[in-house]
Amino acid sequence: MAHEKFPVTQAMRVLREHGVEFTHHPYAYEERGGTEVSARELGVDEHAVIKTLIMEDDRKRPLIVLMHGDREVSTKNLARFLGVKTIVACAPAVADRHSGYQVGGTSPFGTRRAMPVYAGRSIADLPFLYINGGRRGYLVGMRASEMLRVLKPTLVDIAVTRTP
Repeated sequence: MAHEKFPVTQAMRVLREHGVEFTHHPYAYEERGGTEVSARELGVDEHAVIKTLIMEDDRKRPLIVLMHGDREVSTKNLARFLGVKTIVACAPAVADRHSGYQVGGTSPFGTRRAMPVYAGRSIADLPFLYINGGRRGYLVGMRASEMLRVLKPTLVDIAVTRTP
Protein backbone atom coordinates (compact mmCIF):
# COMPACT_ATOMS: atom_id res chain seq x y z
CA MET A 1 0.00 0.00 0.00
CA ALA A 2 1.43 3.38 -1.01
CA HIS A 3 2.08 5.83 1.79
CA GLU A 4 0.39 9.10 0.88
CA LYS A 5 2.31 12.24 1.86
CA PHE A 6 0.36 14.85 3.81
CA PRO A 7 1.45 18.37 4.69
CA VAL A 8 3.03 18.74 8.10
CA THR A 9 1.38 21.70 9.75
CA GLN A 10 1.65 23.22 13.19
CA ALA A 11 -1.80 21.77 13.90
CA MET A 12 -0.57 18.24 13.15
CA ARG A 13 2.45 18.75 15.39
CA VAL A 14 0.17 19.75 18.29
CA LEU A 15 -2.14 16.78 17.70
CA ARG A 16 0.79 14.36 17.64
CA GLU A 17 2.28 15.98 20.74
CA HIS A 18 -1.02 15.29 22.56
CA GLY A 19 -1.24 11.72 21.27
CA VAL A 20 -4.41 12.37 19.26
CA GLU A 21 -5.37 9.73 16.70
CA PHE A 22 -6.57 11.54 13.60
CA THR A 23 -7.32 10.84 9.98
CA HIS A 24 -6.19 12.89 6.96
CA HIS A 25 -8.79 14.39 4.61
CA PRO A 26 -7.39 16.45 1.73
CA TYR A 27 -9.96 17.91 -0.67
CA ALA A 28 -10.13 20.34 -3.58
CA TYR A 29 -10.31 23.75 -1.89
CA GLU A 30 -12.65 26.35 -3.41
CA GLU A 31 -12.30 30.02 -2.54
CA ARG A 32 -15.28 31.04 -0.38
CA GLY A 33 -16.66 27.48 -0.56
CA GLY A 34 -16.54 26.91 3.17
CA THR A 35 -17.73 23.79 4.91
CA GLU A 36 -20.35 23.14 2.25
CA VAL A 37 -17.56 22.35 -0.23
CA SER A 38 -15.40 20.34 2.18
CA ALA A 39 -18.40 18.26 3.33
CA ARG A 40 -19.42 17.60 -0.29
CA GLU A 41 -15.87 16.76 -1.36
CA LEU A 42 -15.36 14.37 1.57
CA GLY A 43 -18.86 12.89 1.40
CA VAL A 44 -19.63 13.70 5.05
CA ASP A 45 -22.44 15.48 6.88
CA GLU A 46 -21.73 19.22 7.01
CA HIS A 47 -22.89 19.22 10.64
CA ALA A 48 -19.78 17.17 11.53
CA VAL A 49 -17.45 19.61 9.75
CA ILE A 50 -16.36 22.17 12.32
CA LYS A 51 -15.35 25.64 11.22
CA THR A 52 -12.73 27.63 13.11
CA LEU A 53 -13.51 31.33 13.33
CA ILE A 54 -11.22 34.02 14.69
CA MET A 55 -13.32 36.75 16.28
CA GLU A 56 -12.71 39.67 18.59
CA ASP A 57 -14.60 41.51 21.27
CA ASP A 58 -15.26 45.25 21.48
CA ARG A 59 -11.79 45.74 23.02
CA LYS A 60 -10.11 43.94 20.07
CA ARG A 61 -9.27 40.86 22.18
CA PRO A 62 -9.15 37.84 19.85
CA LEU A 63 -10.87 34.53 20.49
CA ILE A 64 -11.48 31.28 18.66
CA VAL A 65 -15.04 30.14 17.99
CA LEU A 66 -15.79 26.60 16.79
CA MET A 67 -19.11 25.95 15.09
CA HIS A 68 -20.86 23.26 13.06
CA GLY A 69 -20.48 23.89 9.34
CA ASP A 70 -24.23 24.03 8.82
CA ARG A 71 -24.81 26.57 11.60
CA GLU A 72 -23.91 30.19 12.27
CA VAL A 73 -22.63 31.82 15.43
CA SER A 74 -24.97 34.04 17.39
CA THR A 75 -22.48 36.80 18.17
CA LYS A 76 -25.16 38.41 20.37
CA ASN A 77 -25.40 35.30 22.55
CA LEU A 78 -21.63 34.99 22.71
CA ALA A 79 -21.20 38.67 23.63
CA ARG A 80 -23.87 38.29 26.33
CA PHE A 81 -22.13 35.16 27.66
CA LEU A 82 -18.77 36.97 27.77
CA GLY A 83 -20.22 40.17 29.23
CA VAL A 84 -18.99 42.37 26.37
CA LYS A 85 -20.84 44.74 24.06
CA THR A 86 -20.00 43.07 20.75
CA ILE A 87 -18.25 40.15 19.11
CA VAL A 88 -17.30 40.42 15.45
CA ALA A 89 -15.38 38.30 12.98
CA CYS A 90 -11.83 39.54 12.47
CA ALA A 91 -10.84 40.87 9.07
CA PRO A 92 -8.93 38.11 7.21
CA ALA A 93 -5.52 39.80 7.61
CA VAL A 94 -6.12 40.27 11.35
CA ALA A 95 -7.33 36.67 11.74
CA ASP A 96 -4.21 35.44 9.90
CA ARG A 97 -1.99 37.49 12.20
CA HIS A 98 -3.64 36.13 15.37
CA SER A 99 -3.79 32.50 14.27
CA GLY A 100 -0.69 32.12 12.12
CA TYR A 101 -2.88 30.39 9.55
CA GLN A 102 -4.43 31.62 6.33
CA VAL A 103 -8.21 32.17 6.42
CA GLY A 104 -9.76 29.09 4.83
CA GLY A 105 -7.04 26.99 6.45
CA THR A 106 -7.36 28.14 10.07
CA SER A 107 -6.98 25.38 12.63
CA PRO A 108 -7.70 25.84 16.34
CA PHE A 109 -4.63 23.70 17.07
CA GLY A 110 -1.21 25.34 17.22
CA THR A 111 -2.23 28.95 16.74
CA ARG A 112 0.51 31.57 16.79
CA ARG A 113 -1.17 33.34 19.68
CA ALA A 114 -2.90 31.63 22.60
CA MET A 115 -6.57 32.62 22.55
CA PRO A 116 -9.59 31.50 24.54
CA VAL A 117 -11.62 28.86 22.66
CA TYR A 118 -15.44 28.75 22.64
CA ALA A 119 -17.38 25.96 20.97
CA GLY A 120 -21.02 25.41 20.21
CA ARG A 121 -22.25 23.12 22.98
CA SER A 122 -23.67 20.49 20.59
CA ILE A 123 -20.23 19.86 19.05
CA ALA A 124 -19.45 17.83 22.19
CA ASP A 125 -22.28 15.44 21.22
CA LEU A 126 -20.64 14.44 17.93
CA PRO A 127 -18.96 11.02 17.94
CA PHE A 128 -16.51 12.11 15.21
CA LEU A 129 -15.74 15.46 13.62
CA TYR A 130 -13.70 17.01 10.84
CA ILE A 131 -11.75 20.20 11.52
CA ASN A 132 -9.13 22.19 9.66
CA GLY A 133 -5.66 20.71 9.79
CA GLY A 134 -3.85 24.00 9.22
CA ARG A 135 -3.95 24.36 5.46
CA ARG A 136 -6.60 25.18 2.85
CA GLY A 137 -8.04 21.98 1.42
CA TYR A 138 -7.02 19.82 4.36
CA LEU A 139 -9.16 18.60 7.23
CA VAL A 140 -8.33 16.16 10.00
CA GLY A 141 -10.89 13.78 11.47
CA MET A 142 -11.00 12.81 15.13
CA ARG A 143 -13.25 11.87 17.98
CA ALA A 144 -14.95 14.97 19.40
CA SER A 145 -13.72 13.92 22.84
CA GLU A 146 -10.11 14.29 21.63
CA MET A 147 -10.73 17.81 20.32
CA LEU A 148 -12.32 18.71 23.66
CA ARG A 149 -9.41 17.18 25.59
CA VAL A 150 -6.74 19.12 23.70
CA LEU A 151 -8.45 22.50 23.26
CA LYS A 152 -10.49 22.55 26.49
CA PRO A 153 -13.03 24.93 24.94
CA THR A 154 -15.77 26.65 26.89
CA LEU A 155 -19.01 25.12 25.59
CA VAL A 156 -21.68 27.74 24.90
CA ASP A 157 -25.15 27.91 23.36
CA ILE A 158 -24.34 30.07 20.36
CA ALA A 159 -25.52 28.04 17.35
CA VAL A 160 -28.21 29.41 15.08
CA THR A 161 -29.56 27.93 11.87
CA ARG A 162 -27.72 29.20 8.82
CA THR A 163 -29.73 31.50 6.60
CA PRO A 164 -29.59 30.64 2.90
